[in-house]
Amino acid sequence: MIAHLQRAATTAALIPALYGLDEPHGRLRPRLIGADYRGADKQLPLFGDPQEVLGGGVLDAPALRIGARAPEQPVWMCSVRSDPRHPDLSDAQWADVARRLVTATGLAPAGDRNGCRWAAIRNDDRSVHVVATVVREDGYIHSTYRDPFHVQAECTRIAAELGHLTRSVTTAKDHRMPVITISAEPSGSVVATGTSDDLSATLLRHAGFKQIDDWHGRRHRLPTTTPRPDAAASATHAAAMLRAARYNVDLDPRLDTEPLNTAGQQILHLTDELRGSTGFAELAGVLDELLDPDDGMLVRLQEALEIASEQITDLDPDRFELSDKFGFASDQLVTVQAELGEAVDEVQRAVSSTAGTAEVRAVDDLRTSAALARSTTAPAPGVPAVSTRLPPVPAAAAGPVGRAR
Repeated sequence: MIAHLQRAATTAALIPALYGLDEPHGRLRPRLIGADYRGADKQLPLFGDPQEVLGGGVLDAPALRIGARAPEQPVWMCSVRSDPRHPDLSDAQWADVARRLVTATGLAPAGDRNGCRWAAIRNDDRSVHVVATVVREDGYIHSTYRDPFHVQAECTRIAAELGHLTRSVTTAKDHRMPVITISAEPSGSVVATGTSDDLSATLLRHAGFKQIDDWHGRRHRLPTTTPRPDAAASATHAAAMLRAARYNVDLDPRLDTEPLNTAGQQILHLTDELRGSTGFAELAGVLDELLDPDDGMLVRLQEALEIASEQITDLDPDRFELSDKFGFASDQLVTVQAELGEAVDEVQRAVSSTAGTAEVRAVDDLRTSAALARSTTAPAPGVPAVSTRLPPVPAAAAGPVGRAR
């Protein structure tokens, strides 16, 4: 099956082509074989002459409702022809083809009441014309960017099911690259497995691996005399070359000398520091990296979401719902920043309070010891009493100290 897509401003503009009015030889007799008018406010034919559907603006109604937001050519038509070397399909079979095409493209998914309106029309043997509007019942506009790919892929599947193809149909799964595992064995040797093709074997040999073929199958190994740092460097280099060639590589973390420096890993590192903090001072220092109002990770994430929302609007103003999702998330982070604005200050004050409490406790212990000494030891006659007066409480214990930013 071969599909051809085209666009038009109105369905009425398709009447000359579908009825053959612009052809010098005779007239065509198109017939309606299936349709879905969604939220139409009147009963419309599903079979017979399509004149009322094409000329009455039934399919154009959703585009007229949204006015200026509608695209210049909201009418979508897909013409499909079958292989003339095989028997023609019945009207019921062609109607099923049309239904599968609008489902595969996302124009009218099964069970979606707000999908696009469409109609299937035949005016010749071995073909069907699927006419639809790209404006959904809920006012959103269907993106046609991937429609040619989805239409042709579905046509190929239908032809294969009908037995019109003499060759097997390949899918993206058939072209998936194998997974190659590079690991360090308990013996200390570095081994690469899953290299069943010549390209991966060549890349591994270039990185210093030696090919081994035995009853275990093909695999590659670094020489056992390779020092551990050199083995890790060779494994990392081999993984980089294999990934550049579109292989999926599972590299042992112990051999990865260039770990990915992603934002998630940075936050994970800070999480480990928070978990390992032994006091409020250390905890406050790590929290400051997360919550700093000028350069913290939280404020940077909020800015990124805000930019994403603005960029979506700039690229496609009709994607306002998607833009609002990112904008709402950005607003939520602004609220979180406001609630946590003084949190690091409170942790810092907890540092001072803890230090002051410790000093006060030490002074109290000294006073208690001195009191016990006075109560148990009396001075000899004529010997002056030793002063047990203690120094005043340090200023740090008098009250909390503000956090310097």
